[in-house]
Amino acid sequence: MMMKEWLSKIGNKGKSTEKDKQATASQDSTCQFTDNLNFNLECLKQEIGHNWDVHFREFNLGRTGIRSVIIFVDGLSDKDLIDKHIMPSLMVDFSAEYKQNLPYLKGSISKEFIKNEVLSISEIEAVRSIKEVASKVLTGSTALIIDGSSDALLLGTAKHKTRAIEEPVSEALVRGPRVGFTESLSDNTSFLRCSGEIENLSLVKFQVGKRSKKDLVVAYIKDIVDPELVQEVENRIKKIDIDSVPESGYVEQLIEDNYLSPFPQVQNTERPDRVVAALMEGRVAILLDGTPFALIVPVTLSMMLQSPEDYYERWIPGTFIRMLRYLAAILALFTPSLYIAFISFHSGLIPTKLAISIIGTKSGVPFPALIEALFMEIAIEILREAGLRLPKPIGPAMGIVGGLIIGEAAVQAGIVSPVLVIVVALTAISSFSIPHYSIGITLRMLRFPAMLCAATFGLYGVILFFLLMTSHLVKLKSFGVPYLSPAVPYRLSEWKDLVVRMPLMMMKRRPKMLHTKNPIRKG
Repeated sequence: MMMKEWLSKIGNKGKSTEKDKQATASQDSTCQFTDNLNFNLECLKQEIGHNWDVHFREFNLGRTGIRSVIIFVDGLSDKDLIDKHIMPSLMVDFSAEYKQNLPYLKGSISKEFIKNEVLSISEIEAVRSIKEVASKVLTGSTALIIDGSSDALLLGTAKHKTRAIEEPVSEALVRGPRVGFTESLSDNTSFLRCSGEIENLSLVKFQVGKRSKKDLVVAYIKDIVDPELVQEVENRIKKIDIDSVPESGYVEQLIEDNYLSPFPQVQNTERPDRVVAALMEGRVAILLDGTPFALIVPVTLSMMLQSPEDYYERWIPGTFIRMLRYLAAILALFTPSLYIAFISFHSGLIPTKLAISIIGTKSGVPFPALIEALFMEIAIEILREAGLRLPKPIGPAMGIVGGLIIGEAAVQAGIVSPVLVIVVALTAISSFSIPHYSIGITLRMLRFPAMLCAATFGLYGVILFFLLMTSHLVKLKSFGVPYLSPAVPYRLSEWKDLVVRMPLMMMKRRPKMLHTKNPIRKG
């Protein structure tokens, strides 16, 4: 039987038969609501009725005798709001008022009257798609279906449980705000709003995920950011085609320029102050519901080695700490490879007394420098990973004690030399000082090909590896911005915030590479 004929039949009879219910269950779930309550209920029960936590509450609307149903999910919807505001408003006797204010049709009621005169709730939306109603109910909204109305009213009753606001774990600071993003998108956007009366702050919402839909917000300051950058970000987000986006790391991987590069081209952060500072420079932030990590684009390599604390301290100590950080990044990447190169190929470049001391400690070691270094580096990486996965009270202690025991035991057993233990310890400590976890992983990973190049060609291999890495970085871009900017392309005027952090009074312009509408900082 065709859909129109079936609807005509139930419209004439006023209620469905058992045969009609079976026909309803076979209809496509994307069909629209009709003015027949039984049909609408059967479609919704076929769509989401098998879930034990979905509740269908039938009642008579006011004293009108009109059948109605509210549908909500236990645990996602605010039951106090439903019990104390929605249900009392819908079940109170308003039939006389309705007859006086609007043209009265027996057995029907106007959805506009329900929206404007009955319900005391701020979020109300009329929807005709059964699938859309089912999707919204499963995310916390409450659906109100009235017999005789071909629309369902979606009521904003979502109440998701969130954790308390805490200090960011991955970006600890000595001086600075102690507020970090949470898993609630509304809380995170409110953090941006509460950071000050930001003029022209735009928050544009998208939905990502085909099967499990999640809200995503693109944040930018309209009178600062380059419109082409915003358009590029939105285009890449719209092209995301995946069933589910559990965390912002999925978004990061799906929108970056070069997925084959080991270097991160999107910065993730838990700190609202870092996001606000990036927006003020003319960058774009991406916030996803369900994760405390926001994304910032475009980024440069220098951003990955900077900390918000650089700007909270005075410029002289801020510059000193930043220079130490750059030195630590170089040591974390090249210290083991330089040790291998000098020991294996260029021992003549080592001072005589130091060379004699190193040779004396290596006399009983049966392995070449590369095998020694690989053994210790892999052991350190495993200990680091184990320390992260263990419970917090014992994780740090296990990492420190494990490193001391393995290092001492390896030296006593004659597997590695004491000098190598010092080199590996210096490398590990240097990698700990990298403020951004993603770039720290990249440097730790690139350390191993650098060691292989050093073991093959000596210092020439280290230089060759450096040139290959640099050539890749020169070609790499993040949303059209050169990754090594402002070093490459060369802009001396923007070196005020590269290795040296000049006084704030001297940093009056925004980065030219972002092509901002307003290049002059107001503050």
